[in-house]
Amino acid sequence: MTDSFVVTSPTDPRARPLVEDLIREYDQRYGTLFSQGGARDEVFRYPPETFAAPHGTFLLLIRGGETIGGGAFMRLDADTAEFKRIWTRGDLRRQGLARRIVLELERQAATLGYTRVYLTTGFRQPEAQGLYLGLGYRPLFDPALPPELYATLPFEKHIGAQAGRPGTSPLKQPAASFEAAAQATAAAKAARSQPLAGAAS
Repeated sequence: MTDSFVVTSPTDPRARPLVEDLIREYDQRYGTLFSQGGARDEVFRYPPETFAAPHGTFLLLIRGGETIGGGAFMRLDADTAEFKRIWTRGDLRRQGLARRIVLELERQAATLGYTRVYLTTGFRQPEAQGLYLGLGYRPLFDPALPPELYATLPFEKHIGAQAGRPGTSPLKQPAASFEAAAQATAAAKAARSQPLAGAAS
């Protein structure tokens, strides 16, 4: 059965499995740690047009008419795409689908002129950490420290015309405690409910 990538929108009915399963999974792992509304607040933090050309992309991986994976990116700055919503169906994991999705997002981002990717994952998602490290992403945190001191773990990678260039971004500083890290992350998420200025220009 052939898999195909489809560039679409979060409002596409075919995106529903991705959206609902992300909410379920994030709520299982984090509950209301970062927001009173839980994962639904995070998943619906940005309007659909944030993930539309010319600044973003929303991608689904379709097999036999069913959505089995997907991901998206939005503009962080003129050079940087921020990857979001990377997901594969639970019963199809450990088959390389997430790797394919990230590589396709990188390709699409490079096509739009981006030369750097930034993304974050949660401290309770070691499989995601392994995926990004395996794809050459540079951790913007100290992997030797307990991940809960960061709450969210940022990564970067250069792509397109800058592919292979070493990253130089400063590392995120750990918090003094897990509670402080969670509070700082929640505050940052609350402050960033819209795309950065210029994303729609």
